[in-house]
Amino acid sequence: MIGKLKGVIDSFGEDVVILDVGGVGYMVHCSTRTLEALPGRGQPATLAIETHVREDQIRLFGFTSDLEREWFRLLQTVQGVGTKVALSLLGTLKPGELATAIAMRDKAMIARAPGIGLKVAERIVTELKDKTVSAIDPAASRLADAFEAEQAPRPMADAISALVNLGYGAPQATAAVAVAAKSAGENADAARLIRLGLKELAR
Repeated sequence: MIGKLKGVIDSFGEDVVILDVGGVGYMVHCSTRTLEALPGRGQPATLAIETHVREDQIRLFGFTSDLEREWFRLLQTVQGVGTKVALSLLGTLKPGELATAIAMRDKAMIARAPGIGLKVAERIVTELKDKTVSAIDPAASRLADAFEAEQAPRPMADAISALVNLGYGAPQATAAVAVAAKSAGENADAARLIRLGLKELAR
């Protein structure tokens, strides 16, 4: 299976990019957001790849980050969500916005993506509400468990509570603080974790 491609942009299609890797042109399907983030023709680029193999074809899907690829996989665990719908959603919402929409059960935000109606949006927020944190970031999952058991370190617990009070759902607040703690270090105070957590949520 192909997990990453590093090469030179050869050309663009409506929803694909041809990436020249050592003289071999790989056709990679991407969301509109990913296509817009890529450099122009002749420029170097690296994509995280998800490979789908079927009896009659092999399709490659490309992403600017491993996180976006994980979301692509996670979205397809929902009934009625295939590759086309998953790419449409990732082309409309950033991973942080998607996590927020799911945690807040904001079906209208999910339904902003082309091809996604309120019925599918309802299934996405319902089925992924409890999966999101653990599937995307194991460290965030451990922190969530500690927070619920009131065993999380005080600064981290205070930062999560502060973000929840600002209107963010507990899953994405926990994930954001987990990421903030990784970069800030074990001795970071709650104020610093809140600032870094807000930056992470704004991505």
